[in-house]
Amino acid sequence: MSEGTRPHPLLVLDVVGLTPRLLPHMPRLRALADAGSRAPLSTVLPAVTCAAQSTFLTGQPPSGHGVVGNGWYFRELGDVLLWRQHNALVAGEKLWDAARARHPGYTVANVCWWYAMGADTDWTVTPRPVYHADGRKEPDCYTRPPRLHDELTDRLGTFPLFHFWGPGADLVSSRWIIAATRHLLTTRRPDLALCYVPHLDYDLQRYGPDHPRARRAAAELDTALAPLLNQAAREGRTVVALSEYGITPVRRHAHPNRALRRAGLLEVHTQDGMEYLDPWTSRAFAVADHQIAHVYVRDPADLPTVRRTLAELPGVDRLLDEDGKRAHGLDHPRSGELVALAAPDAWFTYYYWLDDARAPDFARLVEIHRKPGYDPAELFMDPHDRLVRLRAATALARKKTGLRYTMAVVPLDASPVRGSHGLLPTDPDDGPLLLCSRPDALDAHPTGPFPATSVKRLLLDLALPPTPDPTP
Repeated sequence: MSEGTRPHPLLVLDVVGLTPRLLPHMPRLRALADAGSRAPLSTVLPAVTCAAQSTFLTGQPPSGHGVVGNGWYFRELGDVLLWRQHNALVAGEKLWDAARARHPGYTVANVCWWYAMGADTDWTVTPRPVYHADGRKEPDCYTRPPRLHDELTDRLGTFPLFHFWGPGADLVSSRWIIAATRHLLTTRRPDLALCYVPHLDYDLQRYGPDHPRARRAAAELDTALAPLLNQAAREGRTVVALSEYGITPVRRHAHPNRALRRAGLLEVHTQDGMEYLDPWTSRAFAVADHQIAHVYVRDPADLPTVRRTLAELPGVDRLLDEDGKRAHGLDHPRSGELVALAAPDAWFTYYYWLDDARAPDFARLVEIHRKPGYDPAELFMDPHDRLVRLRAATALARKKTGLRYTMAVVPLDASPVRGSHGLLPTDPDDGPLLLCSRPDALDAHPTGPFPATSVKRLLLDLALPPTPDPTP
């Protein structure tokens, strides 16, 4: 493509949890698909945010880009870290680099897609709390360039972090993200705008995808998206809406770390009466991530014992060894020596303590960076604590007066969770979707699910059609 030819403007919406089963409750997105094109989307294993988004933007499976989940065991640090934010963790050529190779000067705005910090995009907006020296955490966001921060907060208010995740997570955060995207389209006119809208993640995990609250959430999000979709149509932007995974019903959970501890394989250390996972000394431990768990085994001689221990745990369906990881594109040094897959109706907790009285204090907090695994119980206030709302109100009052506070409201009981994800879908109606406003977008694609590894190429060709070969 010649430098003088302007790219076709593109808006890419990551509508988390969008499935064929939910699309009938979203008339605006359904109309876009009916007038344009649609296909089921084959996702990656694990079907979780960071891994799927990295595949969309690099065209590689986790074995290539290295994002083997929403977090993993950083062997060089001896620590489990989830929800890191720096783009340097993602290997491979990014979508915007490939676009600039075709068209120097190609501009990109990223609004809340993950691994945004440090990425070579022109405009960046991503959640980033203020961590005060006295321990307080305040809602905020990171922007690039820095002046965009005050511009957005003056116009839209502070980024609603406590509506983005936690017991208060709701439509407010998606509305803010949509409004920020509209502002950037109007004032910066990027060639490519990436917009992440998380609303379907919340009630589908709280109540399950078949609950009326899930259908209501789909309708609410569709209504919230309408102004952005209308604006994109006025600007002549091609719209692509896709999802990373579908959320499916679950009725039980499994505790792989507790099983490993009872088998004498997992170690803890104790401080102030609280137990903390000790990955350095553990012979084996699991980093739970929804319906998959990376199981790190220090000594290969322990693999048979670890495999036997987890295979006997109710809720574990399969254990991937080196061949299994290779077959699923998960053979990367960051992966565990084994990868546990849950039964379709189960998910994995990160819990490793055997007595709730010895749980670490962060277990009762919304604390995504300190927990050595994913915790969907953070979407709930403890239903067994009659005073939980009073305590939350007291903590909020302390926060508003500038005092230190602890919002210890999260239950240690995992049973309220009713929806999860991470496995590859067994029913296409429960899998992710790819929608495009352009009717011919998928003409070259054969029938069947559209590969997640081909999304990068599709977006490039929609934005920057290859120059025809002049050779007859």
